[in-house]
Amino acid sequence: MNESARRDFVRSVIGGSVIASSYAAAVMPAGELLAQIQKTDSQGLKAGSVMIPASAGFQMPAYVAMPASSKPKAVLLVVHEVWGVHEYIQDVCRRFAKQGYLAIAPELFIRHGDVKVLKSPAEIFEKVVNKVADEQVFADLDSAALWAQTQGFDGLKLGITGFCWGGRIVWLYSAYQSKLKAGVAWYGRLTTGTNAVTPRHPLDVADKLQAPVLGLYGGKDEGIPMSQVDEMKTRLSFGAQASQQSDIVVYPEAPHAFHADYRASYRADAAADGWSRCLAWFGKQL
Repeated sequence: MNESARRDFVRSVIGGSVIASSYAAAVMPAGELLAQIQKTDSQGLKAGSVMIPASAGFQMPAYVAMPASSKPKAVLLVVHEVWGVHEYIQDVCRRFAKQGYLAIAPELFIRHGDVKVLKSPAEIFEKVVNKVADEQVFADLDSAALWAQTQGFDGLKLGITGFCWGGRIVWLYSAYQSKLKAGVAWYGRLTTGTNAVTPRHPLDVADKLQAPVLGLYGGKDEGIPMSQVDEMKTRLSFGAQASQQSDIVVYPEAPHAFHADYRASYRADAAADGWSRCLAWFGKQL
């Protein structure tokens, strides 16, 4: 597809404005948190929803943001938290687009339900998240990357980033997909019990990465002990070349979800430093 045709396609599918949305019902920010939320506009961007052909004829919704007047310098897959592709994830996509990337955030839970309308974490896990198989997630991410390539974007410059639930996926996908060039995992879970839908975890594949990953973690994360982070560092150091090229940064005073600016866990200094490192990582690797 030539440049003119690519732009016409993006205009026809995405349109020129960000589709209105809100935060997931289970984590709707309280009034006192509103002042800390970053709001990235769509000026100079093409941003909105697309439908991506996935396995078995399924049409997968995704949020996409990219520069309006220039070809993106690389493609980034953005993997959501357990709350789905709500306003925070969409804003992150626009932030990447402002830096020159095509950012794609596919709805990886949607086959099982829309988590954004569910009102409690327990309900979200019981009804949706616990049913989502890693294998299906990898296939859907592959579909998103293929969609970008079929629209004329550079499939050889592919990165991935994700938050919380999505951070775990970053590690796993980086061991699975050989076409991937770089990953940034924000406080992704490193290990827990296995089952049919989640048969392995990042610690199990740390030595098998096919793309270098930057891990960003909080020293006061109550759900991810520093002993696991230290073990991950050790396993990376004895692994494949991409594993050895990976890195983990710990913010000693930060809790889990320190980048989530719509939550009380947000820590501005750690979030800003992590974002700077994230951009530098992709700039170097892609």
